[in-house]
Amino acid sequence: MSSRWAEVYTFFASAALLAATVLLPALPAWSQYPGQVAKSSKETPELRSIAVLEWTGDAGKAKASRLVPVAVLDGGQLQDGGIYLARPEPLALAGEVEYELQQGGKPVGLFDIKNTGQEQGSWVGYGAWKPMPAAPSKPSPQELARIKIDDDAQSDTPVLHRKHHAGDAPAGGTGSGGSGGSGGSGTGSAAPAPSPDPDRPTLHKKTTSDSAGSDSGTAGASPDDPDRPVLKKSKKKQPEDIGHVNSLPGVTDPDRPRLMRGKSNGNNLNVIPSLMGLPPEMQQAVAVSDSKSRPEHPWSYSWANPDDETKMKSELEEVARAALGLKAPAAPPPSPAPRRTAARKNAKPMPLPPPAPAPLIDEQFRVFELAYGSGATLVLTAHTDAPRAQMKFVTLVAQPDLYGNALVLLKSVTDGAHLDETPRMRLVDAVDAMADNRGELLFELRGATQRQFALYRVLRGRAEKLFVSGGGEFGTAGTE
Repeated sequence: MSSRWAEVYTFFASAALLAATVLLPALPAWSQYPGQVAKSSKETPELRSIAVLEWTGDAGKAKASRLVPVAVLDGGQLQDGGIYLARPEPLALAGEVEYELQQGGKPVGLFDIKNTGQEQGSWVGYGAWKPMPAAPSKPSPQELARIKIDDDAQSDTPVLHRKHHAGDAPAGGTGSGGSGGSGGSGTGSAAPAPSPDPDRPTLHKKTTSDSAGSDSGTAGASPDDPDRPVLKKSKKKQPEDIGHVNSLPGVTDPDRPRLMRGKSNGNNLNVIPSLMGLPPEMQQAVAVSDSKSRPEHPWSYSWANPDDETKMKSELEEVARAALGLKAPAAPPPSPAPRRTAARKNAKPMPLPPPAPAPLIDEQFRVFELAYGSGATLVLTAHTDAPRAQMKFVTLVAQPDLYGNALVLLKSVTDGAHLDETPRMRLVDAVDAMADNRGELLFELRGATQRQFALYRVLRGRAEKLFVSGGGEFGTAGTE
């Protein structure tokens, strides 16, 4: 019996060793790109890039702009967009990648990557801001009828026509054509067409589906690495960089080339104005590039009672003033009472108006509905009126509680002297980073000499950090 079990054990051990030998060579290729599987599979993982477009000037007509990658969702995992699959530029900034610009979840334009560069050791992309394509207009009933007539007239079935000779009666005419070839009555009506031969070969026009090509929303991977994932590519063909060479006049060799100065109307690449530094007038917008087309999902919240929004904002402003150390100004001293006359003996004293609250500089108050039916999520940011070194900053994230009061979920307070230790949290917008129809809050963590971007998910009465670009734990000390 023991020898029999030994034979069985030897058989299964050999089978396991053989299976391991076959599978091991495939492991490095599978782990090269996390989440990447065969493109023909229906379970292809999500590939989605989140970035921030920064510009100066008017929206759509920026004087200078740049795109900063934040995160890449590949196979359900968020990767650092600034370094993910860099060769040398990261995947999020590959040439011709197209981003959709969003404000509050609504598309406001497109941004095509033209070239890349590095600013303070971080990759950024430069390109062109384009308007959203206009939706195709619905044809009128008259146009639909005309299109149907044209389609009926232009059939794909080939037709043979008889050559006309002199003396032949016109087709469809009423002249006396004699007995005719068909023995008709001379009315000129055409004879009925013979029934088609089922064995006779026919010609067909080539349709667009016969042409080989990839989907219009994506472009194939580079030939050197067919498994490298790709983001949505722009349909516009990039101009070629062509040099101009003319023959030198007055020489014996007419084929001898000579160098010329560049022509202003040539086909060379245009110089794209790039944004440098962090100018005060800089604006920001969320940019999303997805390998799939997704429906629009606005993040705006509609209040059932507009007075509730005013109440919530006032409560958060009081919390912000307390966090910034802004106390209400003292009441003015009462003025000396005038001499009482007989006419003023029965007059009641007028109460003094309450002092105005301390001002909040650059106050921004936004309300989001981060998931359908999830209620309101409030975000307030502001700072004090002081020199840069003494300026204090506050950021609040809150939700209404069961009693209709503002419940603070996250509070960040810092000052100008400690920005590299506790950066300022500046709200960019809400964005669906995980492609699950739920919005995350995208913040810029701006320090004195460095900055990062962070995604926060608000769920079940908590605001938790989901992802931070650049690695490390920069800016976690100042949040509560």
